[in-house]
Amino acid sequence: MKTGYLQFAPVFGDIEANMQRISTLLDDCHGADLLVLPELANTGYRFESREEALSLSQPDNGEFVQFLVDQCANHGFHLVAGFNERDGDLLFNSSVLVGPGGVVGKYRKLHLFMDEKDIFEPGDLGLPVFEIGQCKVGMLVCFDWVFPEAWRALALKGADIICHPSNLVLPYAQQAVPVHAMVNRIFVVTCNRTGTEKDLEFTGQSIITNPKGEVLSRATADDETFSIVDIDIATARDKSITARNDVFADRRSDIY
Repeated sequence: MKTGYLQFAPVFGDIEANMQRISTLLDDCHGADLLVLPELANTGYRFESREEALSLSQPDNGEFVQFLVDQCANHGFHLVAGFNERDGDLLFNSSVLVGPGGVVGKYRKLHLFMDEKDIFEPGDLGLPVFEIGQCKVGMLVCFDWVFPEAWRALALKGADIICHPSNLVLPYAQQAVPVHAMVNRIFVVTCNRTGTEKDLEFTGQSIITNPKGEVLSRATADDETFSIVDIDIATARDKSITARNDVFADRRSDIY
């Protein structure tokens, strides 16, 4: 299959402008099967307050998610995108997987970073894995990268690829992505945003990594860009390290 990322800088607070920009960029992504957009791709990131975030939020059947579904129907691919989700009176930093037929699944960020703790609820949907054709997809969002347990849980549930919408600001975060891919023998697509918002500067450098930890594509820190690469999902299902070692079978579940 062909998978990739769409790295850009969302305009804070302007959902319509962000949808228009995403639509324009997707027009160039010919032949893709699965593409990943950044965290909070609909609204931008740096909310002053929970009230401001609430005013910009939408439910998972709102305008932004329906826009994504329409894009998938037009282009014949699947998309993973971060969005500011409202569920009743609660807010979640969420990621949604959509395809031509509608919403396939949703994930809510488990590990909240810095001031996100004042705005969003911790994720309450666990770590689901979804099937699109022959591929099994898991999702994480940004700061989840710090926690190896999340990556391993998704891999143990059969995820072939983990889609990782991000607004990374720590300068070393992308270094961890190939390691998580390698130790779990999975593909990872981390789509980071670029630009600045108020006091934050985002680091770009979106990355696609294979089950050997090899970098298949890496964006620059600043450019608005996309990348699509060919991957063989079957290689994510071979967990052998040597003829006598298997990354899952050799785990000491009696100890940890």
